[in-house]
Amino acid sequence: MSIRNADGSAVSTIDDENGGAQVRKVVLHRRVPTPRRPRPARAQRAMTGLRRTFTQSDYPQPDFVRSDRLVRTWGGSLAPWRLAAVGVIIILVLSFAWVRLFHIGPPSIEDLRRTAGVDEWQTLPIGVKDDQPGVAERNKATGKWSGFDIDIAYMIAEDLGFRRAEVQFYGIESEDRARMEATDLGGKPVPVKMVIASYSITEEREREPNVMFSQSYLHTEQSVITLKGHDKVASLEEFKDKDVCSLSSSTSASAAKDSGAKLTRRNRVSECFALLDHNKVQAVTTDAAILGGYKDRYPTRYDHWDLGLDKTEAWGVSVGANAALRDLVNITLYRSFKDPKDARWEQAYETNILPETVTNVSADGELVPLARPQQPVTARPRVRELPWEEVVP
Repeated sequence: MSIRNADGSAVSTIDDENGGAQVRKVVLHRRVPTPRRPRPARAQRAMTGLRRTFTQSDYPQPDFVRSDRLVRTWGGSLAPWRLAAVGVIIILVLSFAWVRLFHIGPPSIEDLRRTAGVDEWQTLPIGVKDDQPGVAERNKATGKWSGFDIDIAYMIAEDLGFRRAEVQFYGIESEDRARMEATDLGGKPVPVKMVIASYSITEEREREPNVMFSQSYLHTEQSVITLKGHDKVASLEEFKDKDVCSLSSSTSASAAKDSGAKLTRRNRVSECFALLDHNKVQAVTTDAAILGGYKDRYPTRYDHWDLGLDKTEAWGVSVGANAALRDLVNITLYRSFKDPKDARWEQAYETNILPETVTNVSADGELVPLARPQQPVTARPRVRELPWEEVVP
């Protein structure tokens, strides 16, 4: 005989001889839990999310293709797309760093220095004028150089990494500027790396094989000086058939010749003033920034006259055929123009040219403009900035 309990378990019984029942065996039915599958790895879950499966029941299939064939498609999860986006960003960042760090695009400052050969120079020889007060002059007694061009030369040399003691100035005459050949105190020719000598930028000069200008660092104009007491001068045409002195190979000489004057050319402006002092010429004409220094030094000897010409004389630095050095010079000019903390150009102007504006008054009481008091607009050079380099701080 068998008996079932309330929980459904079956109990088997056997009757004894006396008719009593004894329990021999109990059978219990328990629910066995289904074993869990192990959680798939992260990569497997990501790949599973890339697959969406469906039955191709809507499309006619050949007989040998099973009807339950599965097709994988994209879109099951966004995680893989995030991973792909991160990968693309990393690739773009690395590509940009490659462009910045390596030789793709314009050269870096380091590349320009290497190409120009600056790091191999022990000194920096520069050709300058030595007889132009306020612009560039050598004191014969002390040997000291001073003037606006001298300060601009020091500014450029500083950015190139040269100390002032490593900058060597040599006097250069006007006709020698294109040859990049100056003269030492003993009269021997000296090749120079740069010419900063009131050198006006013109298309004709830029076509010469060994002339390459930086951007302009000063704007001035042509004017004329006569001895004290001369009649008022309003134009160069008033000197038609009269003797006028100007610098050789200068733009001012061309203008004087076109006006009909009898032109006398000299390589040094001091030689022109010597002729004027001895009445061998009636006037000296060249850039106003040059003449202003003589008027300031000898205010009772000369009269300075503004010609009112529209043409601007833009002075530039000539570097010969060294294009990389030209770009380095332009970087310095751009820094001094763009950086409000860089006041080196303004200091050069205020020290050398600004004081002369007070004394440069014509006989009729009119101020004679010497140069524009602002640095000329300088465009940013094409240069690649490495992380440790700054064109403008």
